[in-house]
Amino acid sequence: MSATSVIDRMRDALAERALGGPDTPALLMVSGGSDSTALAYLAAELHEAGDLGQLAMLHVNHQLRGEDADADARFVAQLAELLGVPLFSCEIDIAREAARTGENVEAVARRERYLAANEALESLCLHTAAPLADGRIVTAHTADDRVESFYMRSIVGTGPGGFRAMRYRNGPVVRPLLDVSRDDLRSYLVKRERAGEPVAVDTEGNLWREDATNAHTDRFRAYVRHEIVPRAKERNPQLLDVLCRTMNLVADEDDMLEAQAEVLVERQASWLEQAEALGVDHGAGCVLAPALGAEPRAMQRRAVVRVLGLVLGSEARVETASVEAVLAAYDASGAPRGGYVANIQGDLAVSANKHGVRIEPMAAFRARRKRD
Repeated sequence: MSATSVIDRMRDALAERALGGPDTPALLMVSGGSDSTALAYLAAELHEAGDLGQLAMLHVNHQLRGEDADADARFVAQLAELLGVPLFSCEIDIAREAARTGENVEAVARRERYLAANEALESLCLHTAAPLADGRIVTAHTADDRVESFYMRSIVGTGPGGFRAMRYRNGPVVRPLLDVSRDDLRSYLVKRERAGEPVAVDTEGNLWREDATNAHTDRFRAYVRHEIVPRAKERNPQLLDVLCRTMNLVADEDDMLEAQAEVLVERQASWLEQAEALGVDHGAGCVLAPALGAEPRAMQRRAVVRVLGLVLGSEARVETASVEAVLAAYDASGAPRGGYVANIQGDLAVSANKHGVRIEPMAAFRARRKRD
């Protein structure tokens, strides 16, 4: 990676990509691993230098690793006390919640972690008298994480823009270390200790906590991390730099196309429920105009992804099959297929007639059909 210091790269990312500034309340997601531990020290330095606003830390104990997870929590508490940063800490029985919902454990853990982060950010902004919109949830995702995501998506497939892998900003969540490698962060921690600066250590004297499950290759990301990326680095030792530059080129073009798709949605989507005082209820669905079928297929696809994202909400995953089912409501000439009906995402109905393609909750579709 670049010879520029780690803290300078984080400072540059914050400023150049508008991820945060002197007045930005910043909630740091800290697990106790090397990346997030380094993030805590770096953010504290930047706060002291006046480059970042009031800080707080969040640690979520997923209760998946017994005493090791408890030791992680104690380490993070020690780190927060050392840096003088307020700490939000919570315990969530992820395994029980996953069993209750039938979902993947990692997906549940991520959802619960960000629910906790949004609550903590709201509290931080309230404490600092800052608008919630100004606050940021800061994660320690690195160039390694971004490259791993690239390969994971290469294996399972992805939709438009997927090969940008990770965004520097996604709503309130910012990732100012995406231009920094994991090795760079670990070197930073070691150099900090050797320089005699205050550091947190666990009971065994480690500068960060290791999650033993990271070594298990039966988990998809761990498999990519330990089997695929090292082999790719054998062919190109500069893999992180080269692939991150490539992903940034993809991101630039993706941003342009997304902006065009947003304009297209504004022109071609009529939302079913709009109240002047309350605004649009996206969850009620919309009608896509017949004219959308005349647009280039790539723009149609991006417009549909945008619409479904609004209908389903920010936390939901838009399925590729759902996008294709909406596009199939237009025939080869670009006209809506009269009588077309499809069920997508488990609870949404897609139907078409000469007036356009309608997307709405299944209950609303059935009630309308009964009336008709």
